[in-house]
Amino acid sequence: MKEFYAFLEKDFPEGNKLDGSVVVAYGVTQTLVKVLQMCGDNLTRENVMKQAANLKDFRTEVLLPGIKINTSATDFAPISSLQLMKFKGDKWELFGDVVSADVGG
Repeated sequence: MKEFYAFLEKDFPEGNKLDGSVVVAYGVTQTLVKVLQMCGDNLTRENVMKQAANLKDFRTEVLLPGIKINTSATDFAPISSLQLMKFKGDKWELFGDVVSADVGG
């Protein structure tokens, strides 16, 4: 989250670090940057879609540890795992293992 906070401080100081939509937008943007890097100089719609459907174990800084982005030509849902947490006192606390919704996961 250090990069996220540094980004807010430098480039988006009016952004609220506690606003979930700001955090999600940052993660989505990191994913788009990865897809564009995978495209190289071939920025056709066809290649962008091909690369977007070929993410393997990609992590953005704002994902919880163990959560990865994976896509394929038949599965465009980028995140299919989660980790439970509970509110304890004044903060959220993770518990248990990362749970996958993938078939056989």
